[in-house]
Amino acid sequence: MTPYTPASADTSLPPGPTTVLVLAKEPVPGRVKTRLTPPFSPEEAAELAAASLADTLLAVLSLPAARRVLVLEGGPGPWLPPGIDVVPQCSGGLDERLAGAFGGCDGPALLIGMDTPQIEPAHLAPALAPDGWDRCDAWFGEAEDGGFWALGLASPDPALLRGVPMSVPETGAVQRARLLGAGLSVRELDRLRDVDTAEDAVRVAGLAPHGRFAATLGRLNRTVAR
Repeated sequence: MTPYTPASADTSLPPGPTTVLVLAKEPVPGRVKTRLTPPFSPEEAAELAAASLADTLLAVLSLPAARRVLVLEGGPGPWLPPGIDVVPQCSGGLDERLAGAFGGCDGPALLIGMDTPQIEPAHLAPALAPDGWDRCDAWFGEAEDGGFWALGLASPDPALLRGVPMSVPETGAVQRARLLGAGLSVRELDRLRDVDTAEDAVRVAGLAPHGRFAATLGRLNRTVAR
């Protein structure tokens, strides 16, 4: 993969108090984006995963964050730009790994994944605004498949994620209910589509046609039924 050439962080905005976390896997064939095969080969699916992660990190670099952290399963590669700290994921199921990511923070934190390469700073701006945590305990970004693509916590508590069933249609509803059941005030971010299937890939690339993900998909040139 071509080495990553990022834009620099947006210095027009002062850093806020929030740590931005990206939870991701190293894009290794056969270990990432397995639902893209077929029509893509495991190697092509890994290329798409790397492009998705690169686009995500580029967006994160432009955010007014206190710290930008990649919580990574595996090792960094040429898709990793400077300005992003890397920490290892803990072991366990996805709920435990999400909980562990928040557990490493001692102030407000906003977590996203590597499956929404169409994100732009505007999608996360409400949570990172100077008043983003005023009378707000949590930010929640629902995914179209019933999960969630973003979760922000003013006071990170790993217990809010442990035991939430992941990768099922009710994941988002259960997680939101967990937040509300803990007495937290929750604000909503935009509803976005994750890249899980080949159809998702085509639709998401259409939303961000100038990104690395769209360019990689175009180069692979697969016909995907919608």
